[in-house]
Amino acid sequence: MDDMEQCCPHCKTTKYRNPSLKLLVNICGHSLCENCVEKLFFRGSGSCPECGTALRRNQYRLQLFEDPGVEKEVDIRRTILKDFNKQEEDFASLQEYNDYLEEIEVIIFNLTNSVDVEATKKKLENHRKENKEMIKKNMHRQSQDQKYLNGLLLEEKKVEKDKRDEIQFAEKQAKNQKKINKEALLDELMFSDMPADQVIASHTAHQQDAPTYNPNAKKAPGTSSSMGLKVGVGYQQESFLPVPKVQEIPYEYMKTETETYGPPAPSPEELESIGYNKHVRAASPQGLGGGYSHNIACFRALQEAFSGLVFSAKNVNDVSLMETS
Repeated sequence: MDDMEQCCPHCKTTKYRNPSLKLLVNICGHSLCENCVEKLFFRGSGSCPECGTALRRNQYRLQLFEDPGVEKEVDIRRTILKDFNKQEEDFASLQEYNDYLEEIEVIIFNLTNSVDVEATKKKLENHRKENKEMIKKNMHRQSQDQKYLNGLLLEEKKVEKDKRDEIQFAEKQAKNQKKINKEALLDELMFSDMPADQVIASHTAHQQDAPTYNPNAKKAPGTSSSMGLKVGVGYQQESFLPVPKVQEIPYEYMKTETETYGPPAPSPEELESIGYNKHVRAASPQGLGGGYSHNIACFRALQEAFSGLVFSAKNVNDVSLMETS
């Protein structure tokens, strides 16, 4: 959906009329603009204009997805995963873990699409009561995937911080060096016996030969940490692999051979000599320009005719014996 087509379902205000329009969404999955939220929930609580669900003003947040239903599913998924927080290592087999994940998806689907809501909520309440201690214990645990992702995020932040510090240090050095060069040029102009233009030219040439800092220069590869992460190297460098080369076989034309299982059809060279082409309409100039010839149509018709004939020497012998008898 285009940004200009965004519309508040309650007051019908569009992004085109109000460029500063912001849609907010709550746990019920129905969106409202900021003005409608302020008017309907000025006391801090109220009901949704569309479904009548009791809501609070502080539960509204900025709508990130185009479809409000996606926002509803995200909220429900976040809430459900707080209670169903077991990890793969808590199960004896992979099948049991997959069944556990499937049960979670069924619960999220039911609550998102309003299917057996009361039974699903009752099932959630029983799960919270029966696994209260386990839920509290697993709340601060992290899966291996989460640890790996957190490690990548920390590494990315470290690389960005080191790059910023390096650029700031280089800029500070360049500023100090510029100040030193300016003072050296003034001293040289004051105490040198050479003309001023020669002093300035010599100073400029010396500055051009001096090494400069390049923030995009290639760095040495980093080392691996105890978690298996690359230290000193951004994860982007490990994201893409070279495309494997595939040895292709060039196309080789092979002439098509038609088996008629009977008397052989005349060849294209015999069409003129035998006289088959006398009863075929000649090709038009437009057809000849496109590569068409009346020999092609004649030859195709003969092939189809001869393909319907089945010749067998055995059958001929049987017929001759019957005639003699």
